[in-house]
Amino acid sequence: MSKIVVVDTSVIISALIGVRGPSRDVLRRCLKGEYNPLISNALFQELEDVSQRSRIRKKCPLSDTGIRELLNAFYSVCHWIPIYYLWRPNITDEADNFLIELGLAGNATHIITNNISDLKDSELNFPELTILKPEQMLRGE
Repeated sequence: MSKIVVVDTSVIISALIGVRGPSRDVLRRCLKGEYNPLISNALFQELEDVSQRSRIRKKCPLSDTGIRELLNAFYSVCHWIPIYYLWRPNITDEADNFLIELGLAGNATHIITNNISDLKDSELNFPELTILKPEQMLRGE
């Protein structure tokens, strides 16, 4: 059974920029059905915004068409989750609250991010939701 996960924008962008590495392996596992990724309006909008930035496009070995195709492939395996309740866990980076809200609304087991410190120190504790870096997730921690 595949794990239900929230893949942060930082992981997707790292997968776009890097030729290999743990972020790319996480994306590959999502595309192969080994991980069951969730998406919401907020995450979709952030991914679209960040992936269009010129500094990201310059670093990416893919063409604009290739980036679009890869993002569309990722979206096609995601499960769209409407968010009806805002938890506001008061994490370090308030702009990332939506990741925890998505994880809770979609019954995710993991949030995969390169920015652990932004999400770890929440005023609310959600023990059923594990926050890991891509390399930790791949090791099965």
